[in-house]
Amino acid sequence: MTTIDRIETTLIDLPTIRGHVLSMTTMRVQSIVLVRIRFSDGSVGLGEGTSIGGMSYGSESPESIKTAIDTYIAPVLEGLDADAIAAATDVMERSVRGNPIARCAVETALWDGLGKRLDVPVAQFFGGVSRQALPVAWTLASGQSDTDIAEAHQMLDTRRHEIFKLKIGKRPVRDDIAHVEAICKAVGDRASIRVDVNQAWSLSEARWGLKGLQDIGVDLVEQPINARHMDQLKSLTDGYEIAVMADEALQGPADAMACAANRSADVFAVKIAQSGGLKRGAEVSAIGQAAGIGLYAGTMLEAGVGTAAALQLFCTMPRIEWGSELFGPLLMQQDILAEPIRYEDFSVHLPDGPGLGVALDEDRVAHFRRDRGPQMQAVS
Repeated sequence: MTTIDRIETTLIDLPTIRGHVLSMTTMRVQSIVLVRIRFSDGSVGLGEGTSIGGMSYGSESPESIKTAIDTYIAPVLEGLDADAIAAATDVMERSVRGNPIARCAVETALWDGLGKRLDVPVAQFFGGVSRQALPVAWTLASGQSDTDIAEAHQMLDTRRHEIFKLKIGKRPVRDDIAHVEAICKAVGDRASIRVDVNQAWSLSEARWGLKGLQDIGVDLVEQPINARHMDQLKSLTDGYEIAVMADEALQGPADAMACAANRSADVFAVKIAQSGGLKRGAEVSAIGQAAGIGLYAGTMLEAGVGTAAALQLFCTMPRIEWGSELFGPLLMQQDILAEPIRYEDFSVHLPDGPGLGVALDEDRVAHFRRDRGPQMQAVS
């Protein structure tokens, strides 16, 4: 029997290519927790835990993810059967409340290790590959209309992205709509335009906002109001033709069930980290599919390891009606993979190989790890 020998975590700070403006913060560095699980047979599994903007987005930060794994998860998993991932997931959930990103990072490394030992991709454990690529969105988040328009045209001309999501909610609603309208007019029918409010609007602001966005031709609005107010999200879903997507409201299968039961959203943004792992992410997706709710492969702006993990799950699904947002590695100046994930023809492509299908560039890991490199300010 192969057992879990040791779980190691490393904080990595990756500078972004530009300031990434959200309603709650501006990111200039993306910090991740790299997980390595060493198994008794000598195999190694990789995982990644990533949050957005420190703790301004959610209750986990890179530092808390690392602490949760080192202090609470590793001690209860070390010595267990490495192939019994469902049992390990149950042990984590009973031993550590909340902390879905930390649990996802460890579970991912378990799947990667199992795939490598059996010489099959992780997708094989979730039904097998049904597609080799997913349509991939790009977030226009400079906060400046002219900059965003130029970036959108560049992405279209190079056939990298034809779906654009705009981060709004930091300015007054009317100013945000004017910003979005300028971009809609500039790209015309060459692209799908969507917005993410990251919970920044009140219900009254959201009513005005959705009406304005619908009138200018925006396809979808993501989490316009506080995630706790599922009844208000339902009123917006029922009240407008524009598609409403739940994101922060989905923290696992129980939330997905509650949202689906009341049809509180038209679309689920499914994130493996926010769901608590690939297994729970698959369950969230299944609930959405059973309820006739559209799916969108969401991101916590993961680097290469986390993005590869998400691709292994979502490429098993024949229908992802709203595409994906798995562009995280493109936001970093450099990734830590030996072979970068491939982006072309408006899609992100599934890596080929056993496990997650990726390997580390150890020199880059050494360069960007926090305990060896210069300290960088992640948000401003």
